[in-house]
Amino acid sequence: MTERLTISRLGHRGDGVADTNTGPVYVPYTLPGEVVTVETVAGHPDRRHLDHVDRPSHERAEPICKHFGTCGGCALQHWSLAEYHLWKRSLVVEALEHAGLLAPVEPLIDAHGEGRRRATLHARRGTHDVLEVGFTAPRAHHIVAIDNCPILAPGLDGAVQAAWAIAEILKPTNKPLDIQVTASDAGMDIDVRGSGPLSSGRTTALAGLAEKHRLARITRHGELVTQRAPPTLKIGRAYVPLPPGAFLQATAEGEAALARLVLGHVGAAKRVADLFCGIGTFALRLAERARVSAADLEASAIQALTRAAQTTSGLKPVEAAARDLFRRPFMAAELKAFDAVLFDPPRQGAEAQARELSLSKVPTIVAVSCDAATFARDARILVEGGYQLGTVTPVDQFRYSAHVELVARCAR
Repeated sequence: MTERLTISRLGHRGDGVADTNTGPVYVPYTLPGEVVTVETVAGHPDRRHLDHVDRPSHERAEPICKHFGTCGGCALQHWSLAEYHLWKRSLVVEALEHAGLLAPVEPLIDAHGEGRRRATLHARRGTHDVLEVGFTAPRAHHIVAIDNCPILAPGLDGAVQAAWAIAEILKPTNKPLDIQVTASDAGMDIDVRGSGPLSSGRTTALAGLAEKHRLARITRHGELVTQRAPPTLKIGRAYVPLPPGAFLQATAEGEAALARLVLGHVGAAKRVADLFCGIGTFALRLAERARVSAADLEASAIQALTRAAQTTSGLKPVEAAARDLFRRPFMAAELKAFDAVLFDPPRQGAEAQARELSLSKVPTIVAVSCDAATFARDARILVEGGYQLGTVTPVDQFRYSAHVELVARCAR
């Protein structure tokens, strides 16, 4: 069944929202002010499938990718960048307001730069046993086969072709392969998950593929399959040996923007704690001017950070330890030693750590977050503990998506 709707606004996930007598209805790939013809979606009374844009918005833009609308990787290529940037900033403003927080929110920093330097492609045998390699469809599990992705950085040129070649060798069945590709200073680093044990023939074939596609390394579930050159990443003045499947900020420009903000907020602090430190995105830069204590759940990331710190001249001491900060946050008594604390948790935020920070006397707390809602929750805890929330700066390194990063400073 079809109907006509008028889109009044965009929801937090980037879908257009039409207000109806039965409540809000969500229509992907639409914009505020548009009149659209839609079809019902079985089993989802609050969702509609876009059939036709009857009256388009003047803000509508031509998508940059031929796969947009079928591939689930991007949600907002159809919107002009200026309006899209304003909307992304509004996500942060609304999250703060919802938490009852008042703080100045800076204009959004566009940190797409050259594009994303990591991506996870999927491979599976689909209908009629046809191999499909690409990204998942929107709100679905089937794979949309692609031959290129225009939002990837130049360091991932050939990543899609390499993923196809790997899939041809490993021959996935109903269970999909996850092929994570990272742009390192030595070339593309690939970690494959979902395959069974490799035969000697497949291992040899993958080694030949790495030579042909000039891959730095291929690992399977983190275990080495073949390596042409050790994958590294320059962070500050340090070169970090990348663990397989390591977390990186999505774009190089995004990492640089976040680091500039963090260093500015930390200021002249001489002893800094970097919590949820990863491979040292901030710790290694901070160590150029301050003593750093770093902690993260991932032991491989801590090992990489430690090695980089030990082999880089001119850094202040860096102490790094593997620690589950969700179960064992730094306690208020432990935090007495620091002039500043930085925390950069995953999307679920750092509620337990925020509670301990709120009980501390640390003069400066810097928060980096990839989820505005959980940041607002954690910031509220700090404010209730006596901290003042300063300027919040949104950073966009996930262009065409609803994800937004931010950096903020709290002080006593």
